[in-house]
Amino acid sequence: MDHQKELNDLRQALSASPENVYIRRLLIEKLREVGGEEKELEKELNKLIRKEPHSIDLKEYLIEVYFKQEKYSTCLIIFEEVEEPILLSPESRVLVAKAYLKDGDTARAGEVYRGAVEHDDDVADDELDQQFRLGVDIEYTIDATEDEFRLMAKPDTNFSDVGGMEGVKREIDLKIIQPLQHVDLYKSYGKKVGGGILLYGPPGCGKTFIARATAGEINANFISVGLNDVLDMWIGNSEKQLSEYFDLARRKAPCVLFFDEVDALGAKRSDMRQSAGRNLINQFLAELDGIESNNEGLLIIGATNVPWHLDTAFRRPGRFDRIIFVPPPDATGREAILKLKLKDKPLGKIDYVKIAKRTKDFSGADLNAVIDIAIENILEQAIKTGAPRPIETKDLLAAAERHKPSTSEWFSTARNYATFANKGGLYDDILGYLK
Repeated sequence: MDHQKELNDLRQALSASPENVYIRRLLIEKLREVGGEEKELEKELNKLIRKEPHSIDLKEYLIEVYFKQEKYSTCLIIFEEVEEPILLSPESRVLVAKAYLKDGDTARAGEVYRGAVEHDDDVADDELDQQFRLGVDIEYTIDATEDEFRLMAKPDTNFSDVGGMEGVKREIDLKIIQPLQHVDLYKSYGKKVGGGILLYGPPGCGKTFIARATAGEINANFISVGLNDVLDMWIGNSEKQLSEYFDLARRKAPCVLFFDEVDALGAKRSDMRQSAGRNLINQFLAELDGIESNNEGLLIIGATNVPWHLDTAFRRPGRFDRIIFVPPPDATGREAILKLKLKDKPLGKIDYVKIAKRTKDFSGADLNAVIDIAIENILEQAIKTGAPRPIETKDLLAAAERHKPSTSEWFSTARNYATFANKGGLYDDILGYLK
């Protein structure tokens, strides 16, 4: 059969009768069958969907053609405009899950993929299976001596290793460390020891580092839990794995249980279309409440760059009821960070005050990048001249000119939330910092 001739005949027929929906559908089906004509297929689909805006099969075809062209964000826009996503075929939802994964939204990818497999396990995909299933069963992982030692190793850092952040350290000391160091005193006033704190702020400002330093400061065990440690494609497994980590932390109290990117595990339930994601959040809330277990001596720390995406239930008393803003370091903090990062490197004369003034709004990660750029420039010169030299103020200032602060975009978004969605003064610290 001459597919090209059939395509040309359909094109000619449509050209003669451009309003004929039946012919356009025939052309679309033939283009899908033949393949390799994604641009034309996209064009014809968009023309037809204007006439049939609620057609599910046309939206599935669009998701398919945009995915083939690696236009992942467009796939997601089409998917999110579907009023009842469950009406999409499992195959289409697998493509959407892959698009979410490519777009960096792992939590949403897992939610959509689990829903597709739940509907038809024949659509299971090797790439997504590998992403959302742990390589070993968690019950074995946390019971195995070697892995438990790895999880439970106490951090060798404390607050003396944290440059700047004096306000954050003072707040953590008052709300977390002092209660753990004066258990009897706090108990006599009916105050529980432990609880939850939420660290939020722009990326690269040391939220993970301050969590580890907190554990080191109180000589507690430290367990860091990432998204892939919890999420599993099979219904119920994610909740089970989350519970296992809480149980391990309770057995090893005093213990700091740290959740990085906690918003991915605790996104707003109102934004979720699949029940699996809501079940995981409900499990998380139950563990924080210690409904079936005692959380005494257990400190749960969550870190997020996007607190506005976190379900409001997490901020109720007894859960993440202590919310601490972790801003970019101030001038004094930038000096301290630079000194810590440069202390083992060959140095000439360094004017830390001058460099700190020129790096306003730089995060700790940005300062690290400045040092890396300066060293790379020196090494490049050393290779040419054969004469290595120490790092000097001019090198760091030149590097700072080349690197722009990564916090600017975050504050642009945060300003909108702090201005228009500041219920209960949640984001007052952001407004205070911006002033």
